[in-house]
Amino acid sequence: MARMHARRRGRSGSKRPISRLPPSWLKITPEEVEALIVKYAKEGYPPSLIGVILRDRHGVPLVKQLTGKTIKKILEENNVKPQIPEDLMNLLERARKMRIHLERNKSDKYNRHRLQLVEAKIHRLVKYYKRIGELPSDWEPKLAYAYR
Repeated sequence: MARMHARRRGRSGSKRPISRLPPSWLKITPEEVEALIVKYAKEGYPPSLIGVILRDRHGVPLVKQLTGKTIKKILEENNVKPQIPEDLMNLLERARKMRIHLERNKSDKYNRHRLQLVEAKIHRLVKYYKRIGELPSDWEPKLAYAYR
């Protein structure tokens, strides 16, 4: 598992603002932000994309600074939270695409190994989400083992 993670050198990268108060130049109200979040969620956007849309189209730097709640918490309160967490959904989609590739290219041993790593990551995430109560205890990912 140690080789899966990319090495990060240095400490450069974006930093969160020191102040927990919303910026003085921001003219949008917390109620308007919550309404936009619910609207975009009903249109089918995942939480990470909602944050990007709010930043790029509406100039909201951080939802938590403005509303005191995260996007996920706002979606939960309005009963529009996705059933499966977004990171797990992305991994399931990646594994599905890898399986389709392996059906066409049966001798691709490199991809077969990569699929095993992705499925191991899926199992670890499922175990974590069951433990914290994000997923029901009887939920199982639908994985096909046709690549072996």
